[in-house]
Amino acid sequence: MSTPHNQAEKGMIAPTVLMPGDPLRAKFIAETFLKDPVLFNEVRNVYGYTGTYEGKPVSVMASGMGMPSIGIYSYELYKFYDVQNIIRVGSAGAYTAALNLYDVVLADAAYSESSFARTQSGDPDDVQRPSKELNHAIEHAADQLHIPLNIATVHSSDVFYREGSLDYVKTLIEKHGVVCAEMESFALFHNAKVLGKNAACLLTISDNLETHAETTAEERQNSFTNMMKIALTAAKNI
Repeated sequence: MSTPHNQAEKGMIAPTVLMPGDPLRAKFIAETFLKDPVLFNEVRNVYGYTGTYEGKPVSVMASGMGMPSIGIYSYELYKFYDVQNIIRVGSAGAYTAALNLYDVVLADAAYSESSFARTQSGDPDDVQRPSKELNHAIEHAADQLHIPLNIATVHSSDVFYREGSLDYVKTLIEKHGVVCAEMESFALFHNAKVLGKNAACLLTISDNLETHAETTAEERQNSFTNMMKIALTAAKNI
């Protein structure tokens, strides 16, 4: 059974899905790490693949940018394709000089000003949380691979280009303890909560608002391999 946004039939998608925002990052993960990847979706060029990683079936599918987009794709995966676990593998902009380019962040909470949760289910909480079990699996995978993890609250924003000064960042840090910004995890965590599924968010620092360091688009597509390896190892172990 396909959906308006996914041409896959039931059974074509593994119980665990890695979800980058960029369709080309999904293609890169599938072609670089999965054995015998099969393309199951290309509607709107939002690529999805299923293969195996060290013998374990794993899927990878893009989410697009922003909460409305990941809200659609993750909901359909959970609700119509029996997906149990989604690990977002994305990029983030650091709010602090303590985070360097290519550092990996595991979200233990996502703060947002977004109305996504309230509109979707009446949930008034402005903090949504990942699945403890899935986060523990990711922490264990990072330990196995000897890759450092920064575990922290992230800011899940509806807005990429924001008018005015950056004073709001200081307020966010002081009030909510956020260390970086991304645009999807709040909606993903909420969908998992309302549907009784598991979600986690791994991020690689792609730029820094304080130091002004930044990566290129090609580097963001192809070079965030530590995050990918952690997510795949966790997927293999669960």
